[in-house]
Formats: sequence, C-alpha cells, structure tokens
Amino acid sequence: MSGGEQQMLALARALMASPKMLMLDEPSLGLAPMVVEEIFEIMGALHKAGTSILLVEQNVQLALNYAHRIVALELGSVAFNGEPKEFVESDFVHESYLGRTNLPSKTGGP
Repeated sequence: MSGGEQQMLALARALMASPKMLMLDEPSLGLAPMVVEEIFEIMGALHKAGTSILLVEQNVQLALNYAHRIVALELGSVAFNGEPKEFVESDFVHESYLGRTNLPSKTGGP
C-alpha cells in the first residue's frame, strides 16, 4: 500500500470504534499533496460531526487552516498556547520562523 493508503486505513481503523477524540501524529508526513488535502478534509468533516481532534503537525500553515487552538512547543516546553489568529500575530512566530525582527541594527539605524 502507498503511504496515503496506509494513512487512510489507519484513520478508518481508528474511526471503527466511534471515538469522541482522535489523536493524530503528523498525518501529512511523506504524503502527496492531494492525499494530504483529502486527509485534512476528512478530519474537518469528522470535527464538524462532533469528533475532537488532537493534531501534532509540523506543516504549520496547513494546521492553521483547521485548528481552533494552537499549542506550540519549543525544546519540550510550551512556548505558545492560544487561538490561531493570536499565534500568527505572536512574537513566538516572528522569532521562531522569521528570526528576531525587533533587534536594533548594527549600524545604529532603524
């Protein structure tokens, strides 16, 4: 089976128990973009149907499209805990992903 087929089979097996909550670890890892899109659409539908989902995902942009709450870890500690909009606007994102943007320049200018 392909990676996408394996992921969908794992998801189907988990759903057979009619869980109230799913815990998914990197469901997009190593999959073709079309398969990732399909898996995330399924997760969205499951959530709308009442299933809570705890998602661990390094593809931050993709996760932000589906998340209601973000908890970001840095070196094993919680570095951010809040809503997606707050996450995008936070200093944590700017420092972690864009580098420190608020440091004074070495030339003394802005």
